[in-house]
Amino acid sequence: SSLKSSADAARFMPSGCSKPALLAAALLLAAPVQANPWRLAQFPVPQFSGYTSHFGWRANDSSPHRGLDIAAPLGSPVLSWWGGRVERLIDDESCGIGLAIHSGSYEHLYCHLQGRIEDGLLRSGAVELQRGSLVETGQPLGAIGVSGRSSGPHLHWGVKLKNRWLDPLVVLRAMADARRPEAPISQARP
Repeated sequence: SSLKSSADAARFMPSGCSKPALLAAALLLAAPVQANPWRLAQFPVPQFSGYTSHFGWRANDSSPHRGLDIAAPLGSPVLSWWGGRVERLIDDESCGIGLAIHSGSYEHLYCHLQGRIEDGLLRSGAVELQRGSLVETGQPLGAIGVSGRSSGPHLHWGVKLKNRWLDPLVVLRAMADARRPEAPISQARP
């Protein structure tokens, strides 16, 4: 059976889970491979070059990095990881041009996009979105840029579950494992 919504997918994520390994194991054990909701998720940067900054504490920072920086060519498409509703548009010194999407118990954040926000409308590449817009999994959200605090073209991608930041690499591992045909749990590596 398949899941009907991102709210169904949220049922498989344990709340209060603080260890990445425990979280990855819980994601893998949550459902059979055929029904695993992580198979439905979309990697947000199909033309990525690599990861430039990981989740957690970095040298010389006064606070943890709450996302994953994914390098990609300037102007490359950014896709929605999961379907949902645009919760807010962002235009600030840190994130630059970006947006947050609400999907059930999840919120996913996309920063450093190209474009601008004017009159409550995000324009990035060929995309126009506003607060309240519904987006589907894999739908274009904009284009890779260098807005905000950025040293080169990349997407800062953050994922929250019930207001708690998750390590996006753990989410990506769950997505990859869900796509592996009948991978036994013993082969899973958090």
